[in-house]
Amino acid sequence: MSIYKFATGILAVAIGGNILAHQHKSSQPDWPMWGGTVDRNMVGHARGLPVDVEPGDFKPGTDEIDLSTTKNVHWVAKLGSQAYGNPTVGGGKVFVGTNNESPRDGNQLGDRGVLMAFNQRTGEFEWQLLIPKLGAGKVSDWEYVGLCSSPVIEDGKVYVVTNRGEAVCLDIDGMADGNDGPFTDEANYMSADGNPVELTDQHADILWIYDMREELGVFPHNVSSCSPLIVDDILYVATSNGVDWSHNNIPAPFSPALVALSKADGSLLGEEASQVSERVLHASWSSPAYGEIKGKPLIIWGGGDGFCYAYEPKPVIGPDGYEILKEVWRYDSNPPEYRMKDGKPIKYATYPGPSEVISTVIVNDDKAFVLIGQDPEHGDGVGMLSAVDASLEGDISGKAVWTYKDIGRTVSTPSIYNGMIFAAEYDGDIHCLDAGTGEVHWVHPTESRIWGSTLVADGKVYLPNEDGQLVVLEASKEKKLLKEIEFYTPIYSSPVVAGDALFVATQTHLYALKKGSE
Repeated sequence: MSIYKFATGILAVAIGGNILAHQHKSSQPDWPMWGGTVDRNMVGHARGLPVDVEPGDFKPGTDEIDLSTTKNVHWVAKLGSQAYGNPTVGGGKVFVGTNNESPRDGNQLGDRGVLMAFNQRTGEFEWQLLIPKLGAGKVSDWEYVGLCSSPVIEDGKVYVVTNRGEAVCLDIDGMADGNDGPFTDEANYMSADGNPVELTDQHADILWIYDMREELGVFPHNVSSCSPLIVDDILYVATSNGVDWSHNNIPAPFSPALVALSKADGSLLGEEASQVSERVLHASWSSPAYGEIKGKPLIIWGGGDGFCYAYEPKPVIGPDGYEILKEVWRYDSNPPEYRMKDGKPIKYATYPGPSEVISTVIVNDDKAFVLIGQDPEHGDGVGMLSAVDASLEGDISGKAVWTYKDIGRTVSTPSIYNGMIFAAEYDGDIHCLDAGTGEVHWVHPTESRIWGSTLVADGKVYLPNEDGQLVVLEASKEKKLLKEIEFYTPIYSSPVVAGDALFVATQTHLYALKKGSE
């Protein structure tokens, strides 16, 4: 047995190569990855999180928040003009993806993807990774969307997927402790105009880059959005491979939708061989999860074809002689009536038609909980929440323990807490169900579109919406609305908790909310 500690305050116990993640029962100092832990369940351990919050007023003529006008706001940091990347917290820093519309380097202007790092205690800006655009426009790197990936933090390193379709490993301290190798060409990498960036302590220190477009031939559709997963020494990354501008052609049908890389150097270790890209409906944007199902370790992931997959974590040599992730089971997250009617396929991006998996599958109690949805630009449509028996072996067709169809399309990841599952749908409703049976406890309409995910912490459910509200409900079987906190701009990312503080990224500002902060 070997025991080691993530740079996150989450203990991982490796037993025979398997990982079990254990959260501290008291407040957690970090939120080191999307979902908080490898099972991706959006539940945080915290005490005394604020409900009564005043986001404050702008200082005249500026985009800076006057902290004297706030309540229970510890600090506020300016982001770009759009922020879709969910915050992660580790090593005393808060990371969030945004764009370059509030440039921190006055010599580097224009549209970029940006990963910003802030001091967790003070909110002071520390460093940034500048990522030039692909120049492909909306088809592969949508203008001004910025960086959509949430990084994962481990052992002084930060792993993230860029808007250029690259998996990148960074030094958590940036250039402040020097330019560590083997990659040393940050000045040219971060340059958008061919003039090398003048590197300072406020720039990222890149350790390695794996270019999935170059190495795998993938064609990211609109954005590259996966948040990586680390299990042992392997980094699992979805490639965002998808359709072209016409939505009718798949430029790279034989490129993988999910890969396993060495976290040490980014080299390719294996890839899915389930033919996901041949069936992709739009793009494979979902992030992978990990669980030990009755002692068996599995990578569980939602594909761009609308199936949920389970793979053995360690790559093996496949029948064609290259390393693959061995598929254990798959489950069609769309019921048959969403795919076919009167013997004919139902057209994609229509209200009654099939959807891919965009939200992250979470693992709990030997089950995989999966929701289906589409790009919000496609509007509303039929959805479904499935609780899948994740313990199946020898049967490639996964089976649902229960399903729930009274929920529309969603891009939100659910939370399971005290036997309840909280799930949001794009049209604005939050659903609370019994996680064991699928029985409905309540549904709450927020009256606004929802892109973000539910976070359960301190006995509360926090959920943001497009109107800039942070809706707070009691995490109980009886519906109780506690507060609707009004921010100034839409919130498309998800709140996270670390060190008894709640971190909320609106489109333009990152807030650290903490009780007693005036």
